[in-house]
Amino acid sequence: MGGTVRAAMLAATAMVLGAGAAHAGAFGIREQSTEAQGLAWAGAAAGSGGVSSIFWNPATITMNPGFVAEQNLTYIGLSSTIRPDIGTNPGLARLGGSGDIGQGAVVPAGATSYQLNDRLWLGLSTGAPFGLVTKPRQVWAGEVYGRSSRIFSLAFNPVIGFKVNEWLSVAAGPNIEYFRLTLRQALPIPGIQPTVYPSSFLKGESWGAGFTAGATITPRDGTVLGIGYRSSVHHDIDGSIGVPLVALARAAGQVRAKLNTPDKLSVGLTQAISPVARVNLGFEWDNWSRLGNIGIVSKTLGLPVNSLPLNYKDGYTYSIGAEYDAAPNLTLRTGFAYETSPIDFSNRSVRLPDGDRYNVSVGASYRWNEKLTLNAAYSHFFLDRSRILAGIGRDYNVGNIAFAGVVDSSADIVSVGFRYVFGAPPAPAPLVRKY
Repeated sequence: MGGTVRAAMLAATAMVLGAGAAHAGAFGIREQSTEAQGLAWAGAAAGSGGVSSIFWNPATITMNPGFVAEQNLTYIGLSSTIRPDIGTNPGLARLGGSGDIGQGAVVPAGATSYQLNDRLWLGLSTGAPFGLVTKPRQVWAGEVYGRSSRIFSLAFNPVIGFKVNEWLSVAAGPNIEYFRLTLRQALPIPGIQPTVYPSSFLKGESWGAGFTAGATITPRDGTVLGIGYRSSVHHDIDGSIGVPLVALARAAGQVRAKLNTPDKLSVGLTQAISPVARVNLGFEWDNWSRLGNIGIVSKTLGLPVNSLPLNYKDGYTYSIGAEYDAAPNLTLRTGFAYETSPIDFSNRSVRLPDGDRYNVSVGASYRWNEKLTLNAAYSHFFLDRSRILAGIGRDYNVGNIAFAGVVDSSADIVSVGFRYVFGAPPAPAPLVRKY
């Protein structure tokens, strides 16, 4: 292969990947429990999210006697617009803003627990721990940095819980995870007008495995302290790059990358303040900084072609919530949370223009009968106005094309779910007398 052709192929491949470098922002999904959402996820690691709390802390499974199943369905309505600002390449600035890049998404999650005896529980949690869907207008000022982004995941987490004594429970289990991404962006080609730039893409998928573990401490009636850990999952992503040039199609071909998802530490406290009222506190640490720079290697060429300079910071979430049993079959709840995002001006991109957020939530549970309980919750996220800068001297740089933008975002989340009790706790073992 001639040196000139090879260099051109590497450059084109690098441009595709550079445009997709921002795909893995703060794309975690916390919407795993309708009950916990109504509390702004306060106390989730201490069991405030019902059976679904095993997502944060598998040891909460021992708080559910008998055979119990929960299903949750959440609609995430994101609204986000990016307006080009002074500093944007003049040829692209005239194309205007992104429009609303937010795309509505429905997120299912479920959890089941089964009590084997007075000490042992088995359970299963399923859901999507990571996800992202953003799509600006096809032609806009920032099109070389993103035309669409999709991240999909699915996790299966079987757990086993053990009640050591009346005040301590522990649990652990494997976490099997599927991860897939599809990124599209405009490919700037000299001599072609921005309004007709073709789209290039980056796709990839992987299966990986990790684990979860946790403990709950109940020092006295009405007080529960929980701590849970979800390990990082290592993904060897196999993917492909597509470019709209036949001469470079072979160079695009197959690529591979190594991605380690962030591990999560969750701490929760539930404290009864009366027979019908409880206060919940929560804290979460997400180790996003472990992602760092992700190297991209072309399988076709056998060489590194670029890296994804994510450079995220760790994320922290602080929450407080309260529950009130308004009637024997009706519980009302509310909560507030503040989250410091791993994304700021230094690493923000058009694919996920995230920032620090404030969350206000309300929710309710209605006990239809002894077996069925219905849950509902609503949350609104407020995000501060933020700014984006890409181009020369920045981590995100495609062809030295400058883009500066102003971001306005918010989100509304609605969740519904139910809990169903299939069977009562097993009878205690009969006392055997020795004579």
